[in-house]
Amino acid sequence: MNTIDRVAIHIGSIQIYWYGIIIGMGVFIGLWLAMRESKHRGLDKDLFVDLLIYAVPISIISARIYYVIFEWSYYKDHLGDIYKIWNGGIAIHGALIGAVITTIFFARSRNISFWKIADIAAPSLILAQGIGRWGNFINQEAYGDVVSRQFLENLMLPDFIIDQMFINGAYHHPTFLYESLWNFLGFGLLLLLRRVNLRQGEIFLTYVIWYSIGRYFIEGMRTDSLMLFGEFRMAQVLSLSLIIGGIILLVVRRKMGYSEKKYLDI
Repeated sequence: MNTIDRVAIHIGSIQIYWYGIIIGMGVFIGLWLAMRESKHRGLDKDLFVDLLIYAVPISIISARIYYVIFEWSYYKDHLGDIYKIWNGGIAIHGALIGAVITTIFFARSRNISFWKIADIAAPSLILAQGIGRWGNFINQEAYGDVVSRQFLENLMLPDFIIDQMFINGAYHHPTFLYESLWNFLGFGLLLLLRRVNLRQGEIFLTYVIWYSIGRYFIEGMRTDSLMLFGEFRMAQVLSLSLIIGGIILLVVRRKMGYSEKKYLDI
């Protein structure tokens, strides 16, 4: 059974992991798209470079903190492992929380609407998330329940994916792939919605709702979920909250007239 080595490049004693390469690829592709769109929307094309200088490290730290909090039963006895993010163990919800908080303060400092920045960034975010899930694939994490090899073959998956899903003596649902494909579909949807000229903030809220719907159902298949009170899957609790909150915000902002500006007009 051939599995993919987590280390992509060896330079002497230095090891460069696929996980970091893939995450970095997602970030830079997302940045390029955001810079391209910001120019069309009348913003400085370097705005998102400045934002990422703050958002990337804060998001990585918040993603790791989020993960460690819900896996404290392990990390309390392995404090030296807390910083080893190259082995996996960063939670996307934690990263998004850090990114949103950073963007709110950044937008205020530049006297720019948070919603304007968020709308431009939304397609980049979901595309980067779709790419980033392949880092989980390399690390053999974020996988689902046990399935047969025949099940995976019936999905017409290439052998390199099927082989990588052989973990701890059994084949598993490639939930990383399900979420990656869901995110890529969401990316296409958001690009289409840009042309519809929705009101300010609605592209970002659509991203939040779309991603959360997919995550809610896919999370139910996973075997490595972070648990709340030992009974509830934290990602499902948060996803359901974001779906409800996103819909409420969409309705309230329209009813109260908070979103009169259109995306293509700003």
